[in-house]
Amino acid sequence: MTLEIWMVYALAVLVLTASPGPSSLLCMTKGVTSGWKAGAYTALGSLTAITAIMTLSFTGLGMVIASSELVFNIVKWTGAAYLVYLGVKALTSSQDRYEPVTMCGDSQTRFTQHYVSGFIVGASNPKAILFFTALFPQFINPSAGMLTQYLVFAATFVTLELSWLLTYAYLGSKSSSWVFGSGKARLFNRITGGGFIGAGALLASVNRG
Repeated sequence: MTLEIWMVYALAVLVLTASPGPSSLLCMTKGVTSGWKAGAYTALGSLTAITAIMTLSFTGLGMVIASSELVFNIVKWTGAAYLVYLGVKALTSSQDRYEPVTMCGDSQTRFTQHYVSGFIVGASNPKAILFFTALFPQFINPSAGMLTQYLVFAATFVTLELSWLLTYAYLGSKSSSWVFGSGKARLFNRITGGGFIGAGALLASVNRG
């Protein structure tokens, strides 16, 4: 892999990861409502799912999944339903003031809940499968070592994706006191709830074409 090819790939991934989406919205929301650690756990779950999609696409299995109408629709409707659920949950929240995030309870349970939430949102976007399936063939050199290329591609993607998701989680946690302390909790819940429902509706409209 030449430096020029890597730079083009890195630029494409930078544009992809920097663009706000359901995962970044979820990480920011977790940061606001549950603190930076919750947002970081959520980011790790989303990163795991999207990295798995990237790996499948690299090995060629992504093409099989993308071409399967049944699998594509299962992924799409599962993701859409979960995003709408998150939206309804936010819209019906009665929280109207800031309450400091406590560290009580089982840390493993907290990690699992946030991680799974991030994983579901990250894994349920079929557009990621289509994107990676179309992206990788443009950069892969069949005459070079495939493992080395994969490691470079994966390391670049993981670094940029995790950096952005953690940034959203951090910004959310830093704005938590202002959002809840200034009495804007209901407005925040309405905005994020509408964002999740809108993302779910948009995801439901996606097709393989």
